[in-house]
Amino acid sequence: MPGIFITGTDTGVGKTFVTCALARGLRAEGVDVGVMKPIETGVTTAGPEDAIALRDAAGVDDALDLICPLQYAMPAAPQAAARAEGRVVSLATIDDAYASLRARHEIALVEGAGGLLVPIDSRTTMSDLALRLGLPVLLVARTSLGTINHTLSSIEICEQRGLDLLGVVLSHATGRLSDADAANLGVLREILGDRLIGEVPPTTVGGRVDPESAGLSSIRLLLGNN
Repeated sequence: MPGIFITGTDTGVGKTFVTCALARGLRAEGVDVGVMKPIETGVTTAGPEDAIALRDAAGVDDALDLICPLQYAMPAAPQAAARAEGRVVSLATIDDAYASLRARHEIALVEGAGGLLVPIDSRTTMSDLALRLGLPVLLVARTSLGTINHTLSSIEICEQRGLDLLGVVLSHATGRLSDADAANLGVLREILGDRLIGEVPPTTVGGRVDPESAGLSSIRLLLGNN
């Protein structure tokens, strides 16, 4: 398993928190881990925020343009953000950056943008990118109302498109749940069964996620079998 593609059921579900936690956890265990955010939108003059967080968590000195080769200012889907700037998304640029990172590191954690059906261009979605890179998928799901449909729909997409689903990590990115949300989440946990490999509790901005809650134990077992 050369790497993992971390995706989400939605935007803002905690993918970066989870990816950073796994990078720190693997690094602490002596794994040479590379990180990548192939496309980041909503980038300001301060740079690609998610990619910078990933680089810091992994403790690597790879160039930021290698970690995040495609950067756009508009906080929208990559296809829309690129169109707003009159640019064409270059998948070859992503391919080259990923190949370079894989040559440098033992494993690469690749964080997608949004969910699996987010359009990169008129013919390519994030699920296509995961397939293109040949990576299994780790799905980060939110815990608030609506998550059952979003999570199971994402799992179905993986099955339909031939993506290897490593598991699901539930992320309490929205904070404390209402009683209704908590009851709803209990049903999802039952449905997921063994596919649920982690659950991240509410985390304050700038806080750190425990790598074990982000599914490190399951990732560790998968690494040991490959």
